[in-house]
Amino acid sequence: MTFGYRRSYRGKVRAVLLDWAGTTMDFGCMAPAVVFVKVFERAGVPITMDEARAPMGAHKRVHIQQVTELDAVRARWQARHGRPPGEADVDRMFADFVPLQLECLSEYSTLIPGTLEVVAALRAREVKIGSTTGYLREMMAINLADAKAQGYEPDATVCASDVPAGRPYPYMCLQNMLDLRVWPVEACVKVDDTLPGIEEGLNAGMWTVGLAVSGNEVGLPLAAWQALPPAEQQARRERAHARLRMGGAHWVVDTIADLPPCLDDIEARLARGEKP
Repeated sequence: MTFGYRRSYRGKVRAVLLDWAGTTMDFGCMAPAVVFVKVFERAGVPITMDEARAPMGAHKRVHIQQVTELDAVRARWQARHGRPPGEADVDRMFADFVPLQLECLSEYSTLIPGTLEVVAALRAREVKIGSTTGYLREMMAINLADAKAQGYEPDATVCASDVPAGRPYPYMCLQNMLDLRVWPVEACVKVDDTLPGIEEGLNAGMWTVGLAVSGNEVGLPLAAWQALPPAEQQARRERAHARLRMGGAHWVVDTIADLPPCLDDIEARLARGEKP
């Protein structure tokens, strides 16, 4: 008779990798969205906020390219310029995007409620904190400084521009593991408010937690969210939860403040020998 044996990790969560805009700062993931709208306005082809948000989570140049590939945007571009958008157009818009984004980042860098408390809880559990982002390194210099001034400083930060390809590829997650010196991969949790960010974690083989309300899926700043009637809040919440669940997230909660019970559940699953 022949038997096979499978080894399983039964320990604790060792690292949590947090996204930035819409996850730890910038409730509603507003900073990139408003700049994408401005960039396309400059190109003579207005886009809606929903169109601007559609590829959110990707490297910013890739994001612009994916917006140009939307059927409605391509039709408006054809009507305005007499031709479909091309690589040179994407390059020009990306060149416009960078200084505009750098200029306004600090306007949207307030930490999301619950971030500091959850970070403190992670530290108490001796969990290392990594982060991934579609922002460029020069943009993250601003976000890192603003976050540190408010009391948040992750142990590692990896940008899409630091690795061969950004989301949904797993490279930023895997680079965080190297930088943090943590393993195995099932001891790591990826937390994100975007579908590409969840897919990034899944492709890396990690547990994933989607944040439905604070980020791109609802897409409202905190004051606007709080001003909504309860019925409207619930409708938007349910839609965001459903989309992130369909994207494969193991857990979906409203904001980072709701993360700790997810970690408790993950550790219970690990103790039973489960994997992501």
